[in-house]
Amino acid sequence: MTGAELVIDGVTLTAGAHRLVEDVSLTARPGEVVGLVGPNGSGKSSLLRAVYRVLRPAAGRVGVDGTDAWSLPVRQLARTVAAVVQESGAESDLSVREVVAMGRTPHKRLLDGDTLEDAELIRSALAAVDATALAHRPFDRLSGGERRRVLIARALAQQPSLLVLDEPTNHLDIRHQLEVLSTVRRLPATVLVALHDLNLAAYYCDRLYVLCDGEVTASGPPADILTPLLLAEVYGVECEVAIHPRTGAPQVTFLPGEPSPAAPAVS
Repeated sequence: MTGAELVIDGVTLTAGAHRLVEDVSLTARPGEVVGLVGPNGSGKSSLLRAVYRVLRPAAGRVGVDGTDAWSLPVRQLARTVAAVVQESGAESDLSVREVVAMGRTPHKRLLDGDTLEDAELIRSALAAVDATALAHRPFDRLSGGERRRVLIARALAQQPSLLVLDEPTNHLDIRHQLEVLSTVRRLPATVLVALHDLNLAAYYCDRLYVLCDGEVTASGPPADILTPLLLAEVYGVECEVAIHPRTGAPQVTFLPGEPSPAAPAVS
């Protein structure tokens, strides 16, 4: 597994007459973890859908290693890009191990069984998300957090060059949030991840893109981007930002009440 280069160039996404994303450009270099942050409805999930080829751009281009992602054959795309989305309901009749084994499908021919390598990759993926004990349980009997971990394991078993994650820490307790993101951080794959938790984004991401109303408001390293002024403008709340003495990452503390006049919220 090696990291791919992702280049989103001037992408606009629409739903009927409504513009979801407007002229967004983004680059994720091989092996980087790049985060998308912003309020609900800012266009994060829509942009991810354009990358894993569910929502076709009305304008612009999504390039993976120099090739238009929308021109790749389906099998080649599946070998290159893996996605963990917020909602998934196609695995209800399968065991956990069978769900994770689906990640190996792009690497097989029709009717091929599991090889020893496949079995080891499935085992390793389950272990990476602390789901080994769940292997033989029905997927549809799991809690929301357990399902999330299993779907991440399936993506790990796929061994993609580009991993796309839409709120991967949803439904996870604090321990599993940290474990999952630490696992993702260690991958050689390039990662594009949408996160609500700014402190997790600050610690685990190399660079952040801040989306608001479907446009990129700011981009850069977390320490440059996560400022009280910008967060007040984008989120409409007052906050304090300090560098954590142990992690060295920015730590955001949101404060109750309205933003100060020096940092007005966007109307």
